[in-house]
Amino acid sequence: MWDRKKREEAVPPHPRKEPRLEGPLTLERIREVFRDCADFSVREVERPGGSGEKLVLCSIMGMVKLERVSDYILRPLAQDDALRQLDNRAAYRRMAEGALYNLLVTERTTVDQVAYDLVSGWCILFCPGESTALSLFVATEDKRAVGPPVNETVLKGARDGFVESLRTNTSLVRRHIKAPELKIREQIVGRQSLTSVDIVWLDGIADPETVAEVERRMARIDIDAVLSSGNLEEYLVDDVATAFPLIQYTERPDRFCGGLAEGRVGILVDGLPFGYLAPGTVSSFLRAGQDKSNNWLLASVLTLLRYLCVLVTLLLPALYIAMATFHQEMIPTRLALSMIAAKQDVPFQTVFEVLIMLIAFEILQEAGLRLPQSIGQTVSIIGGLVVGQAAVEAKIVSPAVLIAVAIAGIAGYTMPSQEMAGALRMWRFLLAVLASAAGLFGVVGGAALLVYHLAKIESFGVPYLAPFAGGAGLGGTARAVVRAPLPWQKLRERTLKTPNRRKQR
Repeated sequence: MWDRKKREEAVPPHPRKEPRLEGPLTLERIREVFRDCADFSVREVERPGGSGEKLVLCSIMGMVKLERVSDYILRPLAQDDALRQLDNRAAYRRMAEGALYNLLVTERTTVDQVAYDLVSGWCILFCPGESTALSLFVATEDKRAVGPPVNETVLKGARDGFVESLRTNTSLVRRHIKAPELKIREQIVGRQSLTSVDIVWLDGIADPETVAEVERRMARIDIDAVLSSGNLEEYLVDDVATAFPLIQYTERPDRFCGGLAEGRVGILVDGLPFGYLAPGTVSSFLRAGQDKSNNWLLASVLTLLRYLCVLVTLLLPALYIAMATFHQEMIPTRLALSMIAAKQDVPFQTVFEVLIMLIAFEILQEAGLRLPQSIGQTVSIIGGLVVGQAAVEAKIVSPAVLIAVAIAGIAGYTMPSQEMAGALRMWRFLLAVLASAAGLFGVVGGAALLVYHLAKIESFGVPYLAPFAGGAGLGGTARAVVRAPLPWQKLRERTLKTPNRRKQR
């Protein structure tokens, strides 16, 4: 503890300088701020009237749309006869009040404001004799077109997916939820990236305390840049000492809006093509986006199948190790004789066989993800066939081990959330090691440890095991596993603490 404190004291402080850029708001100061920036552009324009005075237009090339600059700013300056007859002060006021064909015009008074506007796609107009400047929004709209989500298969539902543009994402949400109760509050996170982050919720449905807590945690984030999902997630969750995801994310606007309608709070980040939903619970990570689109009987059977697959992917390798090593009497006689015959020439113990195949399975999966898509699928298929068949023929592993590991691995792929699947894979290794040490007692102890770990976790004040825990009752637990017909679902989840629980008549 003392060494850690000493290391922290050796780290230099991280002061926040306010204001970020000092000095008077002048063209020379802005030139100094953007010195050595090849994309910084300055255009001098003669003021109408023949007085010879120059207006100066500053912008960042690539961030502004040149056609807008020409049509909304330069054209009115050249064609407005009324501007020719006014002095500098009156002409400045007229441009600020609508002489320029721009929807958004703001008067700026500090260097900080002007610098942020420039890098956000605004252009700045300096007028002679004025201590302030006009900021005009002419940002380019170059972005990836809205298309179907890549990682979430859509069988029956909307095929629009989030993109990297924050305003496009908020417009997609507005198209699905047109109610004026939809609130969007924005914060800027990251000293260097200045990333816009929007907190989205339905007023009167989302818990106000959850909304306030999300805002507080967002305001406490003081880092240099928010460029990836991890830069935000690990600062928002209640507990980082867990492999299980505590905030749900989705690429589908319809699923995002469904979470808002349930009473959750959404988070959209500029530059990330997905949205977050908080709080996150185990049941929410085991629901697929198609559950409400399918027939309720089919959706219930598939949900039950997912819960069964959770048990299979977690316990099957560990149970095989425990029974083959310590509890052979649990295996039917003919099956036990077949397993013994297949294992006679294998030099490794059962636990090493299972761990070898589990590690090989993880390596093949990682290779398939990191390689280009056309190559990754081929590597996964060929690697699985070649490695598995070669390992059996070389007597490195027995066929029963290969079957058990393959079934456990395939069962893990049924998880709608890949982060949840990754956490289950980590605990699968731990349970296998415990089974090799203490047999079924180790499996039971490991399962109890897992339940204890999950019971300690909360997500924005909601128990992670809700509705199985947290006072939801038997009805809430049943609704998490069996999806009742939608006309029967009159109330929202009690654990989300929504002010208005009724969602239909």
